[in-house]
Amino acid sequence: MKTTDTPPTLREEAGVPGQRVAKTDGGGTSRAKRGEGHVLNVFSHGVLVIWAVLVILPLFWAVMSAFKSDKAIFNSPWALPDSLSFDAWGRAWNQAHMSEYFLNTVLVVGGSLVGTLVLGSMAAYVLARFDFPGNRFIYFLFVGGMSFPVMLALVPLFYVMDNMGLLNTIHGLILVYIAYSLPFTVFFLTSFFRTLPTSVAEAALIDGASHTRTFFQVMLPMAKPGLISVGIFNFLGQWNQYMLPTVLNTDPDKRVLAQGLVELSTSQGYKGDYSGLFAGLVIAMLPVLAAYIVFQRQVVAGLTAGALK
Repeated sequence: MKTTDTPPTLREEAGVPGQRVAKTDGGGTSRAKRGEGHVLNVFSHGVLVIWAVLVILPLFWAVMSAFKSDKAIFNSPWALPDSLSFDAWGRAWNQAHMSEYFLNTVLVVGGSLVGTLVLGSMAAYVLARFDFPGNRFIYFLFVGGMSFPVMLALVPLFYVMDNMGLLNTIHGLILVYIAYSLPFTVFFLTSFFRTLPTSVAEAALIDGASHTRTFFQVMLPMAKPGLISVGIFNFLGQWNQYMLPTVLNTDPDKRVLAQGLVELSTSQGYKGDYSGLFAGLVIAMLPVLAAYIVFQRQVVAGLTAGALK
């Protein structure tokens, strides 16, 4: 009696050794997915390259123009300077009083940055770690402060500062900058403090540390990435601030860099010192670029710490 052979399809399904297995379209599907991923990578990298060119090209042109004369800027705006001339830098630093404006800006931003980080971190720690009546209400007040346009507060803020004798003063501008930056600082650091482990703070309290010592010696060093990140953001906003000092700081001797650049661009009318203006612009943006270059890793770590925990 002759036995019938197993059909090829059954052999393939049963996986009989020595038999040829039918090809599937899995390889084609994976190749198609790899092709789609390659196209997406090329597109995303192309967008990033275009964005980088749009950002770097104006910065490079401003730096290049700062080493030219006014005639060379108009005759050959895209050509490299024939020689590195620092005459425009000297005029901007001395004659245009950029040195005084730079010092005023350092004093205002330095004082306001320290005050913002100290007060903001303390408020954020309390809101993140302690439950008390009104906790969420106070937190949402800070969040609501982020959406409040500062233009609406300029007129009443002017009269308040005038009544307190703080107009045209460095310390008055520092207090205004602190109040302006606190909502975002508290919002950012509250979320960051919630990601930190509570066991460390509990261990410090068990060992006899007070809440103040626990905060300054234990929790605050652990929040260093978040402090650096929010400090960079506040530094950028306060360094480039123009509206608040224009309204609250009308004394020519107390002007900040943003006011100085406007004064430099309008002081000579149609006979403006364009090379000096570019030099002053580069002087104003060098600290910002330096802060980004030095603290770029800390900024990224602070932004991603909450997502990784």
